[in-house]
Amino acid sequence: MKQNNATSPTAMRRRRRMTENYMVIWVDGNIDLENEDYQNTLVQLRDVAIDVLICTEATQCIIFLNDMDNEKVFIISSGTIGQHLIPDIHDMPYIHAIYIFSDNKQRHEAWSKNWGKIKGVYTSITPICDALQIAIKQCNQHNISVSIMDVNADGFSEDLNQLEPSFMYSQIFKEILLNMKYSQNAFRDLVRFCQQEYEDDSRELKFIDEFQRTYRPTTAIWWYTSDCFVYKMLNYALRKLDGDIIIRMGFYLCDVHRKITYLYKKQISQCHGQIFLVYRGQGLSTTDFKKLTKNQGGLIAFNSFYPPVRIAMSRSNSPWMA
Repeated sequence: MKQNNATSPTAMRRRRRMTENYMVIWVDGNIDLENEDYQNTLVQLRDVAIDVLICTEATQCIIFLNDMDNEKVFIISSGTIGQHLIPDIHDMPYIHAIYIFSDNKQRHEAWSKNWGKIKGVYTSITPICDALQIAIKQCNQHNISVSIMDVNADGFSEDLNQLEPSFMYSQIFKEILLNMKYSQNAFRDLVRFCQQEYEDDSRELKFIDEFQRTYRPTTAIWWYTSDCFVYKMLNYALRKLDGDIIIRMGFYLCDVHRKITYLYKKQISQCHGQIFLVYRGQGLSTTDFKKLTKNQGGLIAFNSFYPPVRIAMSRSNSPWMA
């Protein structure tokens, strides 16, 4: 089997710090990045996911997974390796979905049906990329940090020392960022940072170029609701409380906050006190859901912006989400 630098154990380290909530691991003993077909496959994958790790052995994949820090992982595995790898990794909580990539679909469909996280056996990379794109979008929507706290009848926590650290830190960040003064250099620094983080992602680089040319404070919400780097990077930073990224995006966070405040006041004046119903679907881990049910009447805080819709959507069909 051919071994090259791209698949050696030392290459298992990430090319750069992650700024998204997920990564893709491609496991196949026949990967040869000097082969044009494999190069094209990798290009297609990196159009969907910025971080793609390549492993040619099951042990490489397992070593890396054991060192993970709560990111969501999508596995693409050959059928041959998958038969031995999946039993060892299937129940790891951060593995979101598994895709078997093999020419022998009939052979591998038989055993793969026994594993709930396996989404199917595919003979082409294109449908895998299509499925990944949908799954990653759902992952970003549900991967929001949640703080759940018990409160007394007056609406205050019985013990401030028991408040979740993520809740307190997010409040501190909010107070600091909203009172900071930002220069035009802050915008240029963020653009450069994004270009470096997404240097291998042609799709996101196009969005970054458009962001650089057209962004105005009045378009802040439009950018946040677009399926591009802004939403993914910001949610990652808020979930991880990554101070470096949060500060880099500070001016943008302020723009979104001010725009939401303006629209809220405008809406209140137009509604004349009438109440209307909106919806927001949110997947929770079973642990968070149990905590939620035990704290009825308490406080729930989402450490991110939380855009609702007027029409209720279907829930996640993942058995690991509530």
